[in-house]
Amino acid sequence: MSAHPGPRPPNVVVFFTDQQRWDTTGIHGNPSGLTPNFDRFAARGTHLANAFTCQPVCGPARSCLQTGLYATETGVFRNAITLDPALPTLPDHFHGAGYACAYIGKWHLAPRDRIGAVAPEHRGRYDYWLASNVLEYTSDAYRTTLYDGDERPVELPGYRVDALADAAIRYLDGRDGGPRDRPFFLFLSFIEPHHQNHRDDYPAPDGYEERYTGAWAPPDLAALGGTAQQHLPGYYGMVKRLDEAFGRVLDALRSLGLADDTVVLYTSDHGNHFKTRNGEYKRSCHESAIRVPAALAGPGFDGGGRVEELVSLIDLPPTLLDAAGIEAPEAMQGRSALPLIRGGSADPRWPDQVFVQISESQVGRALRTKRWKYSVSAPGLNGGEAPAADRYVEEFLYDLRADRYELCNLAGNPAHEEVAALLRQRLLGCIRDVEGKEPVIEPAAERRRSGQIIPEPADLEELRPPG
Repeated sequence: MSAHPGPRPPNVVVFFTDQQRWDTTGIHGNPSGLTPNFDRFAARGTHLANAFTCQPVCGPARSCLQTGLYATETGVFRNAITLDPALPTLPDHFHGAGYACAYIGKWHLAPRDRIGAVAPEHRGRYDYWLASNVLEYTSDAYRTTLYDGDERPVELPGYRVDALADAAIRYLDGRDGGPRDRPFFLFLSFIEPHHQNHRDDYPAPDGYEERYTGAWAPPDLAALGGTAQQHLPGYYGMVKRLDEAFGRVLDALRSLGLADDTVVLYTSDHGNHFKTRNGEYKRSCHESAIRVPAALAGPGFDGGGRVEELVSLIDLPPTLLDAAGIEAPEAMQGRSALPLIRGGSADPRWPDQVFVQISESQVGRALRTKRWKYSVSAPGLNGGEAPAADRYVEEFLYDLRADRYELCNLAGNPAHEEVAALLRQRLLGCIRDVEGKEPVIEPAAERRRSGQIIPEPADLEELRPPG
């Protein structure tokens, strides 16, 4: 069923950021005024208020979004693994409906010896190509190098966010090979607000970092520190410039007469915990690493309001296809979120949990329900070598109703043994359904009682399977 009433299906634009926390946005309560364009966009369209990545690492998350499969199924369970060219990608499905498909920005799914230029067979079948495999290594804040369809370097002027946004606007305007006579699917992939690897810093545009010195910090960062005091002002400056670029892309769609016929998705690959949860920025089960901003507008999404159901990155590929009137293949492991909007109320069939695979820093798995966070890891396994494990041990349990910023770990707390047992079975069910494996999860070693109130029986009933 197409979300678009006319004879021509809608265009689709994805505005994809890198390492952006959900609570950088005003609509999620950030008081710093970073995202007025996103906030208006989400209020006008459909705000996926509880959106999560299914893999808090760049390459794996991108493989999930391009294929609709979890990272263990794409084979890209960590960075620097090549996406199998034989796997169907979003362009394969859009091409079948007559779309032109364009990719601009960071790719991160080509062979590791290709830092910049990407060979045609590793581009996921996008028609138009202006990208870099590992953009953070071929560019800096004011030096942007992408590579065209002939693998030639293209130097783009301006701050890096603006350079990519300008390239996207040129494509939308029909220049640089952009379409004029058929619908298009444009994937615009930024590196911001990711840190700049070679200097471990967040290079905001000139003058922007200074605006946010002493700005509001989320309570988890205020409590745990990490590198937030040093890096948050630059990070906020990058988010601000992204939002300005987002506004310019929306303005371009409007001025070109495309706004009413274009579905736009804004989201990110994962969040950022500023070295508060492990030795780097992501790769953990915490909200700071897995929760992302997400909103859609355009045909089928305008006036959709705030969707409270838990939505995973794995649900976005079938959602985009559904919006274009393209049937998602059964192999995709997520489901379209459009029925949540069309129905006008919660869909009782929609899962009340999201499943997260974690790699590199550990071999981990996590479950996020509306109230609970439950995470396990495999002792002694190298997360850069093993995609999965036969044995996991409970590592984290958080009651998000009482502990929104995950400062009190209840794993091993005797008062929460029954909660942990129920969540353990649900997580094992996710692993079985997604990966086809039957691992063992061992309870955490007992810890001292925290004094936290034991959940009422009704709360435990929410975790039990029906019947």
